[in-house]
Amino acid sequence: MADAESLIALNGIERTFYLGDSQVHALRNVNLTISRGEYIAVMGPSGSGKSTLLNLIGLLDRPDAGTYQLEGRDVTTLAPDEQAKVRSERIGFIFQSFHLVPRLTAAANIELPLTLAGMPAAERTKRVEQALKEYGLMDRAQHRPNELSGGQRQRVAIARATVQRPAVLLADEPTGNLDRVTGEEVVRLLEALNAQGMTLIVVTHDHALGARARRQIRMEDGGILSDVTRAPDQAT
Repeated sequence: MADAESLIALNGIERTFYLGDSQVHALRNVNLTISRGEYIAVMGPSGSGKSTLLNLIGLLDRPDAGTYQLEGRDVTTLAPDEQAKVRSERIGFIFQSFHLVPRLTAAANIELPLTLAGMPAAERTKRVEQALKEYGLMDRAQHRPNELSGGQRQRVAIARATVQRPAVLLADEPTGNLDRVTGEEVVRLLEALNAQGMTLIVVTHDHALGARARRQIRMEDGGILSDVTRAPDQAT
């Protein structure tokens, strides 16, 4: 059972996929509690269940068994439209390939989740302008994704993911398509959001990136192999 400070509580989570005649146990009896404000790296080899776990936490997928509580609410039993509402209001996503809408400007991409949520135009304009300023994108507001560098695209993606002020930010290989210097800049942005209290969960193959998180979860064959939290002065 989740305590008062728990943001996420997974209990007995199972997820199986069927590929032809074979079964793939993507998640096996996963039990995990995440508190508000944590900075977590989820690591492991390809096929270990990292992305499946992230998709499940992000309500992009449903478990075959077990329960998922988000902010004390069992979200596994919600109807698809209810899950979509929770996802848009409480969960932010950042992907390796940015997932920006090509025909929309940077400003319009950031505004999109606010429009879908039905926020009034005046409030949308204010939020988007604030985000553009915070992420150093004011001079790129009217540029489309193909007119932006990789780092600028990821900054737009982060702004879009956080403009609704979600409870948790999920990042799947956020530096995977970026050079080392640009990746470092993006990581600093994510860590600044975490320092402001946003829960940050990063899936990564990059050991240097994983080592920066205070809590490191290693997965193998759909299960949690280790779950280690280090003292603040040990995190790099």
